Amino acid sequence: MKTKEAAKQLDEFENQVKNLTLDRMNEAPRLDVEPQTQLSSKELDRSNDHYLKPARWISDGQKFNSEFQKDWEFAKEYVQFIAEHKESPGETIELWTHPFGGKGAEFWQVPANKPVWGPRYLAEQLRNCTYHRLRMDESRPTAVNHAGTMYGALVVDNIVSRITAEPVFNKKSVFMGAAA
Repeated sequence: MKTKEAAKQLDEFENQVKNLTLDRMNEAPRLDVEPQTQLSSKELDRSNDHYLKPARWISDGQKFNSEFQKDWEFAKEYVQFIAEHKESPGETIELWTHPFGGKGAEFWQVPANKPVWGPRYLAEQLRNCTYHRLRMDESRPTAVNHAGTMYGALVVDNIVSRITAEPVFNKKSVFMGAAA
């Protein structure tokens, strides 16, 4: 008897998880956090221009589709940004990028909390490093049986930025549609 009830509860929980589509999860509010790096305009002016280059590069063996040439030209423009690692502050950020087929994958080592110049596609990928924080909503009933009403539905609490890339505005940098 108890195994049937447990199996039923497990099935209900699995249905809740299946109903959490990516579109529904992305409707959750983004958690606001304070920036780690607070540099004045004088400090930014005195900072050396550090240009990033990929540490490793691997070909993907595909031919580049020339229909995407304008998109590639825009994405590979160098922009100035400050990358921040929210979960391990100050730690160097290591990641792979592969923005377009036929251009290969690149391994980047981005210093945190320092103004750097890098391709727009790298900054955008850093900015999109998020995860969804899930919680149980105890106010909504999930099951009613002979033992009573059970509460607790799985819902998205908010979206948390794991890594961010904030544009630097005091120098000539066009980043994610914002002009300096």
